[in-house]
Amino acid sequence: MRNGGAVRRRSLLAATSAALVLTVSAGLGLTGCGSQRMAALHANCTTKGLRWKLTVLKKPAHSKHRDARLTIVNKTSRPCVFGGYPFFEVHVGKGPLADGKGRGSVPPPIDLRAGGTVTTGLRYKDSEPGNPTGECMVSNVEATVAAPHDREQWSIPARDESGRRALLNVCDTAIWMSPPKEAAE
Repeated sequence: MRNGGAVRRRSLLAATSAALVLTVSAGLGLTGCGSQRMAALHANCTTKGLRWKLTVLKKPAHSKHRDARLTIVNKTSRPCVFGGYPFFEVHVGKGPLADGKGRGSVPPPIDLRAGGTVTTGLRYKDSEPGNPTGECMVSNVEATVAAPHDREQWSIPARDESGRRALLNVCDTAIWMSPPKEAAE
């Protein structure tokens, strides 16, 4: 009888262990590697660990605004947390500048997998139609960027949709940024 109790306890222990393994596996499947819960396990993305691309989009006719897209790729072999709006600034030397301002509340952190991509839409007041240089405060062919919560800043070139150098004519002090979102594979 004593031996039968030990067998039942081992069976109960085995069944409990199997249930726990299934529960944990199902939980990981639901949260996934790109979830906010998993983001707590990874370090913040760094500016140097990311590949940056700034694309100035074609300006709609008769518009005072221009759109651009900031594409950010995790070039490291590990996931990292992209937590908030990136730093974005266009300036002329130490003179006038226009900086990126996020639209809405701070976005939730993105657990950016190795090789994963995040995009942020940009919108700024451009020169008036028919007056290409206008009275813009800031004109430059590059912008300064940084990952959220990182002090290191890099300069990146502005390119048009064909990949040629593009001029950023910013006629205001603000460049509005949409919340960063992870690009689909």
